[in-house]
Amino acid sequence: MRISIWILRIVIFLLLVSFAAKNTEIVSVNYYLGFEWQVPMIIVLLACFVLGTAFGFLACAIKKVKKQS
Repeated sequence: MRISIWILRIVIFLLLVSFAAKNTEIVSVNYYLGFEWQVPMIIVLLACFVLGTAFGFLACAIKKVKKQS
């Protein structure tokens, strides 16, 4: 069982690395007041993923706390 979990982790890691390697082109992220940030696309995707995950965990935690009260 442990070996299959490690194999799955390695496969997922390799898929993520290959995805990052394919998305290295620079994109412009425009914000208010003319602020522009030029960054590789994988950084933008990673930031969106991290923020979405954080908000999801926060929403679940708030719901759990309210349910326990």
